[in-house]
Amino acid sequence: MSQKILIVDDEPNILILMEQALEALEDEGVELLTARNGEEALATIQAENPNLVFLDVMMPKMSGLEVCHTVKHDLKLTDVYIVMLTAKGQEFDKQKGIDVGADLYLTKPFRPKEVLEKAKQVLGS
Repeated sequence: MSQKILIVDDEPNILILMEQALEALEDEGVELLTARNGEEALATIQAENPNLVFLDVMMPKMSGLEVCHTVKHDLKLTDVYIVMLTAKGQEFDKQKGIDVGADLYLTKPFRPKEVLEKAKQVLGS
């Protein structure tokens, strides 16, 4: 069964950057999916059941925190590894991310190499 990574961000340039960072994994059979807002993210997570989600915090329609809470607490999809992406690095935000069930927190701007290494670690490749 192929592994899937969902990238969620409302900024097109961040989506492109993330896809470029992770495209090396496509050679290993990993499927990259994208969503541009929280509602789309939630629908994609329910339909595709990705192994890993890179989730922006600040988004229209539904925030990353709301999406994460819904996935982890309401849908009980504990096997989905969620990495919160945010431009804010305050401890308060990190605590909120952890409270809603985020597995990891990355602050923008991030290094593409860091994103790829984290994805490989989570997917075990």
